[in-house]
Amino acid sequence: MAHKELLLGDEAVALGALHAGLSGVYAYPGTPSTEITEFIQAHPLTRERGIHSAWSCNEKTAMEGALGVSYAGKRALVCMKHVGMNVCADAFMGSAMTGANGGLVVTACDDPSMHSSQNEQDSRFYARFAMIPVFEPSNQQEAYEMTREAFDYSEKRGIPVLMRLTTRMAHSRAVVSSGEARPENEVHLPENPRQWVTLPANARIRNRQLIKDYDAFEVDAEESRFNSLADGCDRRMGVIACGIAYNYLMENFPDGCPYPVLKVSQYPFPRKMALALAGMTDTILVLEEGQPMVEESLRGVFPTSARILGRLDGTVTRDGELSPDIVRKALSLDPIPSHEPSETVVPRPPALCQGCGHRDFYTALNRTLEKYPGSRVFSDIGCYTLGFLAPLHAIHTCVEMGASFGMAQGAAHSGIWPAVAVLGDSTFTHSGMTGLLDAVNSNADVVLCISDNLTTGMTGGQDSAGTGRIEAICEGIGVAKEHIRTIIPLPKNYEEMERAIREEIEYHGVSVIVSRRECLQTLKRHAKK
Repeated sequence: MAHKELLLGDEAVALGALHAGLSGVYAYPGTPSTEITEFIQAHPLTRERGIHSAWSCNEKTAMEGALGVSYAGKRALVCMKHVGMNVCADAFMGSAMTGANGGLVVTACDDPSMHSSQNEQDSRFYARFAMIPVFEPSNQQEAYEMTREAFDYSEKRGIPVLMRLTTRMAHSRAVVSSGEARPENEVHLPENPRQWVTLPANARIRNRQLIKDYDAFEVDAEESRFNSLADGCDRRMGVIACGIAYNYLMENFPDGCPYPVLKVSQYPFPRKMALALAGMTDTILVLEEGQPMVEESLRGVFPTSARILGRLDGTVTRDGELSPDIVRKALSLDPIPSHEPSETVVPRPPALCQGCGHRDFYTALNRTLEKYPGSRVFSDIGCYTLGFLAPLHAIHTCVEMGASFGMAQGAAHSGIWPAVAVLGDSTFTHSGMTGLLDAVNSNADVVLCISDNLTTGMTGGQDSAGTGRIEAICEGIGVAKEHIRTIIPLPKNYEEMERAIREEIEYHGVSVIVSRRECLQTLKRHAKK
């Protein structure tokens, strides 16, 4: 009997995975993907079945853990935001070579408009690069149904599947009708064990097979119930709408779209359906979230006479996420009257919480570095990145997870002194440890600061992998024990903090300063409990 729930797109994916017979979810928190894992962690079925749901150190280890589950014949879900695909790329590309035994679904949540990200990366390119099928739901109901079907498809074709969401799909709610939970798979090992050992002799055979299989993936996409071609009464233009863009299109035509429409929610891109659309009209508008991947590929599919509109010609804005209003403008429809924001509403930029340990650490760091005019501070991804903004203006760079340690030592090698790096405890165990090892091996003249708030603060307070072990990890990597300093970031300790920072700057080698105080938000939660 169907059960109805009001779910985020993320939660619909999570429920679909649980109902597909999930044995483990592997993820590193990152907006807009975090709620998938959190939903699974809190679901009664997870406790009842003992489903693995602990956070991974980073996206690469998450992908590798899920591959192990698939090897054992069980079903695994991997979750990350789009830039996490960069971190897990080696394992993701390798999974195309090994294939899947138990169902393996990789969920990437892209963030067009960069609401909480450093770029507008489109994860569909990774799937095309790896020759892995993609499912891209247009609404929450499809997100639930697709996830269940993606696990079946993964096992049917022996290949991982990429589930692609974008911010608005991940973080908007709709009523979802769900079914019954299937049992978990029993352990069963791969029929062809050589396939999982990617020595060149094995990988060459597997690569040729993957190329053949890709033809079958294309046929499957043409026949998928998630892709459809509908004729229209007005053939002056046809529309290709991918994923949530189909939802935006239909919002503008509540009584039905008058144009022929190709809805695309499963890839490889259904070329035959696109050619059938081109036979109905010679003008095609492409609506897709992210980069113009489909639009660019049509240049080699459509007849040369076809006129293709979309992001590349300016019909749709080149950057940022789509919306019903943007789609409406691309369709040359009159805008819907809207109320302008009040002039009395003043935008409020994000800022570190009052009393945050990061804020006190940066204050002490700024006061110390006033005496070192050539100093540079290399920061990282986390809520402490807000130290760039007023009133602190404490950092000079932020590129990607773990970059601060590497950039600081590179700058030190180039003659910048003092070269200081700042990252958080979760980022340190995610991808900072290897940078620290490089610094130790080259004996770089750097001060590497770990602002430890005992949680993964930026994404809502998830567990941090290195809690209680950071100093031991640094010592194990090779930092001299006497140059691993732990400070408590409080205003009353500014003088002591400044002295410690100054002493480690004057030491010409690798120093680590651990600034530790619990995040105020998680402290409040713990106090309530």
